[in-house]
Amino acid sequence: MGFGSEGRFEQTFSTDQDNGIIFSAHDGAAPDEVRSRLLPFARAVNEALDGCGFRWCKGNVMASNPALCLSVEEWRAKVGGWLAKWEPQALLEASIYFDFRPLYGDVSLATGLRDWVLQRTPAYPAFLRQMAQNALRARPALGTLRDFVTEDVPNAPHSIDLKLYGVRLFVDAARIYALAQGLPQTNTVERLRAAGPGTRMKAADIEAAIDAFLAIQQLRLRTQASQDALTEDTANRIDPDKLNELQRHILRESFRLARKLQQRLALDYQV
Repeated sequence: MGFGSEGRFEQTFSTDQDNGIIFSAHDGAAPDEVRSRLLPFARAVNEALDGCGFRWCKGNVMASNPALCLSVEEWRAKVGGWLAKWEPQALLEASIYFDFRPLYGDVSLATGLRDWVLQRTPAYPAFLRQMAQNALRARPALGTLRDFVTEDVPNAPHSIDLKLYGVRLFVDAARIYALAQGLPQTNTVERLRAAGPGTRMKAADIEAAIDAFLAIQQLRLRTQASQDALTEDTANRIDPDKLNELQRHILRESFRLARKLQQRLALDYQV
């Protein structure tokens, strides 16, 4: 299974691995027995992907991690634990793993897990509210006196992180609305479009939010494509002063639409 941006069909040129394995222990085999046979294969695949440019995940969110090579029943227990806890770590893991999709093998195992998850998430409004509260900790990089709020970081002075203060805002909101309505989509655009009728947002506002999300994604891709050597520290950062007038206007309005979407999320979940 693919998680995170891979699970959402939203990987960019600068990305790491987020994957895992779901299996069914046939013929009475114990999960540990099946896992011991799958882990060497998973390690080989993770190493090959790293060699192809899909970086080794620093958080070890990979199929070679025994904690992510699980039977159907073990995955259900893991997800059920997140829904019941609401702890910061559970919220972080849910934001990564709830975007899963099947990549290869018996896809019915992953789709079955998806159905199982979606039957339960609407019944945990407190968990969804905590997810909303967590999502609102990141705000669009808009200033009150100046157009943008920038940061000075090594190798990227006066810059904005388009991932953290841009696309993430749309991704988080779309995930919460999809889980609340039991929707199977994982892609952010598809989630926003499918969730639209279940929110009080007008169809035109949903489409505007989608256009804003895609505009920021396009700017991320252009920025990454223009770099001779991609690094994790700078791949998602831009200096707004280096944008032309039209680009600045589009980015500013996209951030404003992200703020509007967050305001709707805060209203819906009273956070």
